[in-house]
Amino acid sequence: MTEQEPTNPEQGTVTQLPERKGLKKGVYLLPNLITTGALFSGFYAIIAAMTGAFEAACIAIVIAGFLDALDGRIARLTNTTSQFGVQYDSMSDLVAFGVAPAILLFSWALQDLGKIGWIIAFLYMCCTALRLARFNTTPDTKVFFGLASPAAAGTMSTMVWTWVDNFPPMESIEISVLVGIFTTVVALLMVSNLKYYSPKNIKGRVPFPIMLGAVLLFIVVATYPPAMLFCVGLAYGVSGPIQSLLRFARGKDSTPEV
Repeated sequence: MTEQEPTNPEQGTVTQLPERKGLKKGVYLLPNLITTGALFSGFYAIIAAMTGAFEAACIAIVIAGFLDALDGRIARLTNTTSQFGVQYDSMSDLVAFGVAPAILLFSWALQDLGKIGWIIAFLYMCCTALRLARFNTTPDTKVFFGLASPAAAGTMSTMVWTWVDNFPPMESIEISVLVGIFTTVVALLMVSNLKYYSPKNIKGRVPFPIMLGAVLLFIVVATYPPAMLFCVGLAYGVSGPIQSLLRFARGKDSTPEV
């Protein structure tokens, strides 16, 4: 039974409100539950960053990244994809990979830059939102246009994690300036038209050397997760500009405007 607005005494008519057809049969529990876990991790990272628990905030963002990669694959494998899930996932991503890293970076280093610091933090969050909006409104392709927000957030959080784990609290204005520049570059990479390899291309069987390489990568990361994950994220981040320069040098750069 649909909801109705009160009858207009002058016109004597009843206006029917539109039904929410997308939710009439409910929502899929498993993928959306994983998305909720990513959202919780992002929210926890915000609280931890605001209270100075930077290492806990970094770990929460990394966990959110793994959960974000998991929910989409589970939805596709179990054939439980839905428009509701897509929108919910984007809202979760904005919190976990936009708001949380921005507050983490500001609380850790950017606040020493004053007004410039919070402007850079806002720029990062805004570029994350623009990246997600563009991703949701463009056709699915074999490559990413612009650095994916989970990869960007993972790179920034593991950078902070590595510093906190090895160096004293941030007190140098010079380091804060470098962090601000690096944050700006990563933010602009997210809204650029540079091509990045999409992990979605990994389907079905792969050659044995690739499987062996994946095992070795896990072993390397396990030796010291914060620094190794930062190196992996940094390598992925610079892969876009490097590939673009190589295509330009060969005269084959055909990146479309998005």
